[in-house]
Amino acid sequence: MDETPARLLVIDDDENNRDMLSRRLERKGYSVVQAAEGHSALAAVARETFDLLLLDIEMPEMNGFEVLKRVRQTHPATRLPIVIATARGDREDVVEALRLGANDYVTKPLDFPVVAARVETQLSLKRAVDRVVALEAALRRHNVELEKANDRMRQSLEMASNMQRSLLPALPMNLEGMQVEWIFHPCDELGGDILNVFPLGKRHTGIYLLDVSGHGVPAALLSVTLSRILAPIADQPSLVEQKTSGDMTPKMPAEVAADLNRRFPMSQNGLQYFTLFYGVLDVEKRVLRYVSAGHPPALLISAKGKTSFLAGANAAIGWFADSVFEEGVISLEPGDRLFVYSDGITETMDAEGTLFGAERLSEACCQDRRADLSYNLRELLEAVGRYRGPKPVLDDLSALALEIKGA
Repeated sequence: MDETPARLLVIDDDENNRDMLSRRLERKGYSVVQAAEGHSALAAVARETFDLLLLDIEMPEMNGFEVLKRVRQTHPATRLPIVIATARGDREDVVEALRLGANDYVTKPLDFPVVAARVETQLSLKRAVDRVVALEAALRRHNVELEKANDRMRQSLEMASNMQRSLLPALPMNLEGMQVEWIFHPCDELGGDILNVFPLGKRHTGIYLLDVSGHGVPAALLSVTLSRILAPIADQPSLVEQKTSGDMTPKMPAEVAADLNRRFPMSQNGLQYFTLFYGVLDVEKRVLRYVSAGHPPALLISAKGKTSFLAGANAAIGWFADSVFEEGVISLEPGDRLFVYSDGITETMDAEGTLFGAERLSEACCQDRRADLSYNLRELLEAVGRYRGPKPVLDDLSALALEIKGA
């Protein structure tokens, strides 16, 4: 608490009145400075800091009204209270003083207890204003620091977002026997979804899309970690490849899912888990082996336009330590299209809370079988946006599409 006594400036051309008032105020604990006329009073105000002025009106050369007017040009009433202490008590003088910015008005002969009470009232108001001003200044400084911190955070998130997007496959992809397209729209700066398509060995291609529970930084950290783990290492065994008779060959999807399940148990992973569609495509035979672990069933659209969903009964990765993952196997033909997607698409809700669902997804992806895959994905994203309307995006939206090409 500030123990510094309030500094008062007593301005009066009558030395006896000035001295008597100053001594009595000093006995009250105030620090008092005197000024015998207007010019010296203005000089003192310009040179020093005061908490309150006691100002006489009747003074030679420059009267109190002129002093009051000039002080108010630089010091508002809330920051420097001025109490008029004068023998002039006419209503017109009181009104003029208040109009020019006086805070209070007492008349001579001065009743000191009244003067002291009014001085203390004005000082209490000033202290309250000073506290508000100090708090506002502190708040402004705090807001500046927060804005700087927010700028740093935005820059960090932007860098992290760019880094996460750099892990996505570059388009167009030069893969034998297929065309690949994808969309990736996190609901925050960073997403819990991640996807990739990559060659495995001499004649296989790996395909995955995974969706980490939750949103934001924690989900993104795990998704980035998983993308690194699921990336093959040239000529070296990894989670997705093994060396057999000197050649690199893919591990089957059930083995990959089981390995991930052992490495990322939900109980030891901050209660995070993730759903996964992981497939290995034999490019020569056009046979896809896949695992769908808690993931929405992939949509298969045949070259003839027939649609089906690749359902899987497997639990999400991390749910159960003893999970056994079952594979599905399908044969593909030239013109067949496969759409793998996150549940942010099918679980988008309209204004009534109805889900977008698998049927609408299928309709959007089948809009034009002759169109390029990128067109179908754009149609899907636009259909989801129209269905959601003005509601905010609540989950990451991602999808991976591939089409089998002829020999």
